[in-house]
Amino acid sequence: MKKTILVLSIITVMMACKNETKEETSKTTIALNYPETKTVDTVDTYFGTQVEDPYRWLEDDRSKETEDWVATQNKTTFGYLENIPFRKDLKKRLSDLWNYEKVGAPFKEGDYSYFYKNDGLQNQYVIYRFKNEGDEPEVFLDPNTFSKDGTTSLGGVSFSKNGKLVAYSISEGGSDWRKVIVKNAETKEIIEDTIVDVKFSGISWKGNEGFYYSSYDKPEGSELSAKTDQHKVYYHKLGTPQKDDALIFGGTPEEKHRYIGASVTEDDQYLIISASVSTSGNKLFIKDLTNPNSKLVTIMGTTDSDTYIIENVGSKLYLVTNLNAPNQKIVTVDASNPTPENWKDFIPETENVLSPNTGGGYFFAEYMVDAVSKVLQYDYDGKLIREVELPGVGSANGFGAKKEEKELYYTFTNYKTPSSIYKYNIAEGTSELYRKPKIDFNPDNYESKQVFYTSKDGTKIPMIITYKKGIELNGKNPTILYGYGGFNISLTPAFSIANAVWMEQGGVYAVPNLRGGGEYGKKWHVAGTKMQKQNVFDDFIAAAEYLIENKYTSSDYLAIRGGSNGGLLVGATMTQRPDLMKVALPAVGVLDMLRYHTFTAGAGWAYDYGTSEESKEMFDYIKGYSPVHNVKAGVQYPATLVTTGDHDDRVVPAHSFKFAAQLQAKQSGDNPTLIRIETKAGHGAGTPVSKTIEQYADIFGFTLYNMGYEVLPEKVTDEVKG
Repeated sequence: MKKTILVLSIITVMMACKNETKEETSKTTIALNYPETKTVDTVDTYFGTQVEDPYRWLEDDRSKETEDWVATQNKTTFGYLENIPFRKDLKKRLSDLWNYEKVGAPFKEGDYSYFYKNDGLQNQYVIYRFKNEGDEPEVFLDPNTFSKDGTTSLGGVSFSKNGKLVAYSISEGGSDWRKVIVKNAETKEIIEDTIVDVKFSGISWKGNEGFYYSSYDKPEGSELSAKTDQHKVYYHKLGTPQKDDALIFGGTPEEKHRYIGASVTEDDQYLIISASVSTSGNKLFIKDLTNPNSKLVTIMGTTDSDTYIIENVGSKLYLVTNLNAPNQKIVTVDASNPTPENWKDFIPETENVLSPNTGGGYFFAEYMVDAVSKVLQYDYDGKLIREVELPGVGSANGFGAKKEEKELYYTFTNYKTPSSIYKYNIAEGTSELYRKPKIDFNPDNYESKQVFYTSKDGTKIPMIITYKKGIELNGKNPTILYGYGGFNISLTPAFSIANAVWMEQGGVYAVPNLRGGGEYGKKWHVAGTKMQKQNVFDDFIAAAEYLIENKYTSSDYLAIRGGSNGGLLVGATMTQRPDLMKVALPAVGVLDMLRYHTFTAGAGWAYDYGTSEESKEMFDYIKGYSPVHNVKAGVQYPATLVTTGDHDDRVVPAHSFKFAAQLQAKQSGDNPTLIRIETKAGHGAGTPVSKTIEQYADIFGFTLYNMGYEVLPEKVTDEVKG
């Protein structure tokens, strides 16, 4: 259908540095004609209930019809976005702020120390190296040379035990399918044929002779959307063709594992294999590599827990597990009898979630305390050595190094502080600033506060709100509420260049730690899964209501945003409470909940979601919140910009296509409904900086324009008065 929208803009220009508001009114008309989207008579039957799927044809990513639909939708969307008067100003400010040197922590491999660096606006980070501190670093690997447009990116990098060889994976166009290239690290020369068709895989060397990797058989049909559910581990011996790679684990039809990973212990003694049928829970196996006749020994034969080996000293294994310990603990066991009945507590479970690492002969136990970091250092006997003094309240990451190292590096950041690198003396327990970025952003002009609000069922939910000092709580501050709420993933404080630009404009950035995440351990995760998924949406809705009640913003100035599982969160929230926000920004979202498990590796998400096929009760529950199936005719939905990538083979773009088509067909009122489809782009990882800047300029531009702005809110001065 074609529809013309006339937008009447009420322009509010806020002079934030003077704590004043100046209001002007202007009328702007934008003609917006949606492309025709045909419908088909496709009907599925679930437990006697018929469900129409009129846009099923958009699932075919290889058809000319879908290609033409993408082109016409993008033409409409970019025609609208190009008319936003301050779009170029946002892009310039994003580019200017992004343009500073970003350097990662060094790590040692063989005779060299390596580090990642981006000069500022390079599309991809470059790997440099040096032999001795003070030497001029040399370029080791430059992914910007992989493709002219920067859309081929670097994935994992793994060095052989002696550091003389390196294997690294690359992604083309944002796809999860990877190629693995092997080089002589000293000469930087490619030494053998490229390994192809690798997916969801690490690279783990066995000595210097070869490595383990994981993949699926290439699916029939589209490799970007066809189902993949039989993961396998292979061993590649250098100097041999890939077709001769040994199948180590997986491939038996009676026992499918969707995610299998293989790793070799630092001392080269053991091969560890983790096998999962979903994103939560794994089986665990071990093989003694020093004995050619050894067999795989089962440590965990069920998927009732998340368990992995973090360290070993000879046959003594150190395992991290949430078996009977929802917040995780470390246990020890001998490799000869490694099953759970023989485990002994090493670092017991506490009230906070544990995420440990090792380095320099010590364990570093990082805990989340209401989503912020606390780090304790233990020796190999389990004795507490000290609490690591961190630079502030925020997220500390790293604390990993080889056993012989005397120093390690960690990063520290929060929502208003760009990530800085600290060097830590392992024996003395002292930190020193190693590298601080030189960025045109002053954290002292901003503040971050954590609040606790009450969700629908009485559960207390933490939320961190960050904004410019001195803003007036008058309900008129443009606000982005960002959430995820799933897959045991924790949202901890971290700096974002894009969010810094948002806050410069007087914007508020709020992040609640919703159920479904991992901030409070397994119980918190499970409370947002399957038949409890509505808790996540209720938590998000309550966060919005808190921000409105406390006058940080109002419904006219609130945008909700999330990606992937967070895209589902936005889709469900906006269809349940369209009155609550002015703008909705679902990115690469899981939006067709009745069919998500039929694409790529989607069936592995059933631990969190359940599936429409498992029971009538589950079908009814899922259909009750599935965004694609809950768009209703005659409802005024918020201004919506759906974003996705045409090469997204994790959450296939058909989710976003079908949701956008439903909204365009049924939207009532003047709010625009657009879909921005990035070409040669995937789920997000490896996206070139140039594309990322353009995306944020469009997202922020769309958001502010639909909140009534025709000029950007005034930038705060460097010196905040009062």
